[in-house]
Amino acid sequence: MKIDVIIPTYSPKKKALELLLERLEFQTFPIHKIIIMNTEAEGFPKDLEQKYPNLEIFHIKKEDFDHGGTRNLGAEKSHADYMMFMTQDALPADASLVKRLADSFQDRRVKAAYARQLPRKGCGELECYTRKFNYPEESRIKTKEDLGLLGIKTFFCSNVCAMYERETYEELGGFIRHTIFNEDMIYAGGLIQKGYAVAYVAEARVYHSHHYNGIQQFRRNFDLAVSQADHPEVFSQTASESEGIRLVKRTAAHCMKIKKPWLIFSLVFSSGCKYIGYRLGKNYKKLPRRVILACTGDRSYWEQTK
Repeated sequence: MKIDVIIPTYSPKKKALELLLERLEFQTFPIHKIIIMNTEAEGFPKDLEQKYPNLEIFHIKKEDFDHGGTRNLGAEKSHADYMMFMTQDALPADASLVKRLADSFQDRRVKAAYARQLPRKGCGELECYTRKFNYPEESRIKTKEDLGLLGIKTFFCSNVCAMYERETYEELGGFIRHTIFNEDMIYAGGLIQKGYAVAYVAEARVYHSHHYNGIQQFRRNFDLAVSQADHPEVFSQTASESEGIRLVKRTAAHCMKIKKPWLIFSLVFSSGCKYIGYRLGKNYKKLPRRVILACTGDRSYWEQTK
């Protein structure tokens, strides 16, 4: 059983990237190859391939980057049985990350498995709770039968750290090409609809969290909603808004429980930014191109889109 790790990068800091590579090097389940798909060669840390013998680095131009297409290109460089995709800002929490994801495939229904995301040190209270809400302590295997109970969460999967079986990946044609966001959920939705299962593995953990301001939240949710509008075959089956409302209510209750009610003002502001961005993104086809370019967080995607 060979496992390759594929990491898209863009202007990575040498110290952070080396820490990630070291954590991967000392996994209890040995990694066959680490494949980095880097956007823009200028400024990329030097001499890493000499230090890490199983590391392969490939460079692409910024205008050629695509969330799904670039990962597919990385998969073409791999011949492993399983591929684990990570982002450059995710960090394995321990040496068992790869093994715990790999173990989930003992259930033959499972064709994709993703890790739990823990907040990094210094993460804000609201973001910490969001991590806990989206990545609970209990593992779960999700199938089509869970749609009534879990709704949109049935399709949830995150390429921050997720492993895929190659045979099924090739059978389904890999990730969707030319998408602004959500290549992982679109793929997971296809798996679920084909009768396969997606595993959430809470014991497989990575550190990963954000410090988004209101404008960044707005743009991120605009792009998220664009991807949902473009793929009704997955996202029209169940609404995302109800899950967002549930998160806001749970977070507000948490703020009261820990006796920090003033955080609710930040919650209302950030949630408002998310919602406005989301509603505009869902209706982006009605918007002038100049408005779309003002709303998006990924202008290069629209430059590739006629």
